[in-house]
Amino acid sequence: MTELLEMKQRLKIFYSRYDIYLKPAVKFLLALFAFLMINSQVGFMERLASPAVSLLLALLCSFLPVNMIAVFAALLVCAHSFALSLEVFGMTAGLLLVMYMVYFRVSPGYGFVLVLTPIAFLLKIPYVMPLTLGLLGGPVCVAPLAFGTVFYYLMYYMKNNEIMLANSETEQVTSRLTYLVENVLNNKSVILTILVFAVTLMIVYAIHRMSVDYAWYLAIGAGAVANVVLFLVGALAMQVRVPVIQLVLGTLVSILIALVADFFVFSVDYSRTEYVQFEDDEYYYYVKAVPKMSVAVSQKRVQKINSRRKSGGRRRH
Repeated sequence: MTELLEMKQRLKIFYSRYDIYLKPAVKFLLALFAFLMINSQVGFMERLASPAVSLLLALLCSFLPVNMIAVFAALLVCAHSFALSLEVFGMTAGLLLVMYMVYFRVSPGYGFVLVLTPIAFLLKIPYVMPLTLGLLGGPVCVAPLAFGTVFYYLMYYMKNNEIMLANSETEQVTSRLTYLVENVLNNKSVILTILVFAVTLMIVYAIHRMSVDYAWYLAIGAGAVANVVLFLVGALAMQVRVPVIQLVLGTLVSILIALVADFFVFSVDYSRTEYVQFEDDEYYYYVKAVPKMSVAVSQKRVQKINSRRKSGGRRRH
């Protein structure tokens, strides 16, 4: 455990020294992965699907706020939808515009959630989002989490129905719009996913703020169990097919990631818990103080010793 704490402290020191370089690098990698993911899923416009375009956009986003990654991602999806048909473009642009207007009004500081949620879906571990956001964020993260879910399913249905959506026959215009609305906004799977994620996030958030010992571990465990149970119960109630094996394995991987986040952010020593009581003219205060676990990182210094003798010294024979 001591070695892990020393590694954590060294990482914090390293980040504090080089954060001016690390922040742009992290934003670059996040933007590059997001744009490559979009082009791999809905790369209908060949010129924009080029890796060079993703690289240039990622370089630009590395010097801009994180929210701009989400904005460029939306513009990229709209451009690809335009390659399908004008109707699909109008539907996609209108939906993303409404979502982003609500997002910037409700929780503008969580652009990374909007970007990471579709990536988590692509990696088959979307359940990590409500678990970690319940620990590190709060109820305000529900909106970007829901919009990120809709963003992923929008790309998913565009990719899997490219031929039908690109049909240029006049009588197919209504069916294309109806299909997108039904499968993105009125889809039981999408609604179930958003509801379960929102409830799981709130459960994790409520438990980790309790004053009981090991609250963060309890929150992760309760959130993971709630995630699985709610998906299974919701699937039966709404008659939706849920991949059980993927659900269980994805939740287990999400637990491990949440535990890593707990170690680097929380990491306290409950054996040294102290209870403090004091008062003022109006209230009595009862405070529980739990110290954070930390270790002093030893710094090694190598001193060079010069063993040469002076030229005028005596020599022994």
